[in-house]
Amino acid sequence: MSADKREPVLVIGLGRFGSAVAGSLERMGHEVLGVDCDPALVQENAGALTQVLEADCTDMATLEKLGAATFRSAVVGIGTDIEASVLTVLALSDLGVQSIWAKATNDKHGRILERTGAHHVVFPEQRMGERVAHLLNERLKDFIAFGDEFAIARLAAPATIVGLPLVTSECRSRFGVTVVGVKRAGEDFLHATPDTLILPDDELVVSGRIADIEGFARCGG
Repeated sequence: MSADKREPVLVIGLGRFGSAVAGSLERMGHEVLGVDCDPALVQENAGALTQVLEADCTDMATLEKLGAATFRSAVVGIGTDIEASVLTVLALSDLGVQSIWAKATNDKHGRILERTGAHHVVFPEQRMGERVAHLLNERLKDFIAFGDEFAIARLAAPATIVGLPLVTSECRSRFGVTVVGVKRAGEDFLHATPDTLILPDDELVVSGRIADIEGFARCGG
């Protein structure tokens, strides 16, 4: 999100996704107005956010009373009620909010949100599902995928390159991945160079195509 450090942000929908985003924004120094129609969620988040209100944000008049038009950025975290999600995004768009982020539960929901005014659509459940599936490969420690089949991953050094400097292991030509850095126990992160020697307990940060990273992680045991 390209908001300035202390720019206030409106977060509508305080379920798991919305409350996580709102809490992170508060820790980053933003003032956050959190809104939900569920009084239990409002109460749950009352002590964590700058201000929390109970309201139905599908109604334009309600949003106007909340001062939604004064916010440059808004996050719509409503997921299960697709109609409420879409109506809220539409109302925010009509009010001229410049940066609307919205949670979608599936591709169809996402397309509707984009057509009704969302500038950024996120699929948290889908992304988390993909991430968990990749991490079932026990050698992968962390994994971030991008939309074009490209990823960055942290993994245990494959046995086939242990004991070799990177220039000799030829990771890019043999496996299609680039070793960005090395993390070894008790030491700071080390940016990789051709002369970097890979030790048995090293963890590597690599980039490349998802299929190539998974193949690299499996090689050599």
